[in-house]
Amino acid sequence: MDCSVSTLGAGRQRGNIAFLSFHSRKKSHFSEAGLIVSFPVFRPAFQRFRLLAHACDQGQTPHERTMKQSLSIFHKVWQRFPADARRRFFVWATALAVPPVRPRKPVAAHGMIVAGEFSRSSGLGEGARLMVRALREMGIPCATWDIDRRVLEGDRTGPGAPLVMHVNAPMLPYAQFFMPRALRTGRRIVGYWAWELPVVPEIWRIARRHVHEIWAPSQFTAGALRSLGRPVRIVEHPVGLAEEKSSGRDRTSFGLPENCVIVLVSFSLSSSMVRKSPIETIHAFRKAFGDRTDRLLLLKIGHTAHYPEDLATIQAAIGGAPNIRIETGQLDGADRLALTECADIVLSLHRSEGFGLVVAEAMALGRCVIATDWSATAEFMDETCGLPVSYTLVPARDPRGIWDMPDTQWALPDMEAAVQALRTAADDPDLRARLGAHARHRIATRLNGATLREAAQAVGARP
Repeated sequence: MDCSVSTLGAGRQRGNIAFLSFHSRKKSHFSEAGLIVSFPVFRPAFQRFRLLAHACDQGQTPHERTMKQSLSIFHKVWQRFPADARRRFFVWATALAVPPVRPRKPVAAHGMIVAGEFSRSSGLGEGARLMVRALREMGIPCATWDIDRRVLEGDRTGPGAPLVMHVNAPMLPYAQFFMPRALRTGRRIVGYWAWELPVVPEIWRIARRHVHEIWAPSQFTAGALRSLGRPVRIVEHPVGLAEEKSSGRDRTSFGLPENCVIVLVSFSLSSSMVRKSPIETIHAFRKAFGDRTDRLLLLKIGHTAHYPEDLATIQAAIGGAPNIRIETGQLDGADRLALTECADIVLSLHRSEGFGLVVAEAMALGRCVIATDWSATAEFMDETCGLPVSYTLVPARDPRGIWDMPDTQWALPDMEAAVQALRTAADDPDLRARLGAHARHRIATRLNGATLREAAQAVGARP
């Protein structure tokens, strides 16, 4: 693994894989208040507060209890600031704590290092895993840095191997803050960033000094990122080359009925409920099929525990509908793909997508896909391999604030078009089979890893 073995520290070898652990001495879990005071200028005060808090827990003096209360008050005051202001300060503070990259031209190096959310069930995490599998399929060694576990492991790479970070701009300096210095210096650093609107927030500009270039999964996202003033390269997710294999589980194993048309909708509440349009999806399904028992809408929803109010809103929209189910259990990648194979139709009435992994994976499995005909999914799905849904552009408003940019726009799927597409697909198994076959071919030829191979070569990664 590169100078990574010799420069970053001794690791233990197992076969052709080197495992190295770089667990930071810094705390691994921070509250927002903790993040503020964890930087050097605040560290002495924070350590004193922590010692006093521990002393209070042990029944110490009233003065020490008062100091602990002061820390609690500080946190409460911090929470009173608007969420957007806290978010901006967090990004600014972490960016200030990490030195910017130094100019560095691409040089030939053995392999590549990929950093990302390898321990998480997320779009960014799956994108990082896809890249690693694809690079290895191409014969390019790949080491991985899990930003949560803070462990470097995987294949042996050479000195100066480029580092690709699947961490979006606002969090990238924070992720670098916990990296060993030798991992984030002396090599070309790439930010692999995804965004779901035509314009990126101003706060993203802060992180541009921490990368040499930016990779984007789609033309749609690349168009937004070019305003950041760094070179931008389109590197699509190589779904057609390195998609994980299905576990092969059938409907019975998932508790699903055999004799009905299943419409699958899969999304995470952490990606913003409004952007994924579950309420509009429920209304479209109900309008298309009513209470028909030979039609089932399956909502596979992730991260529901973190967003109970959103889940309650979805449940209220479902009401007592007998042909709509919610599945909140966490599935590994192989079972997730098996569930997709159990569906007859995969539906995505999104407001916007920076890529659309759910759509691409469903197409790779030969499913009939119905999706909003806007943003990144429109780059690889059209009427020859799916059923695009027309839309109207409306101001982008997100109650959670992440995608709340009313000066720009996203798509509002046309309800009648969605209803008609659902009825057409559900009533015509031959059409579903034909579109599914074309979809599988489209993904195999369009998302075949060609853009990743070119990008890897451009930054110097070699077998």
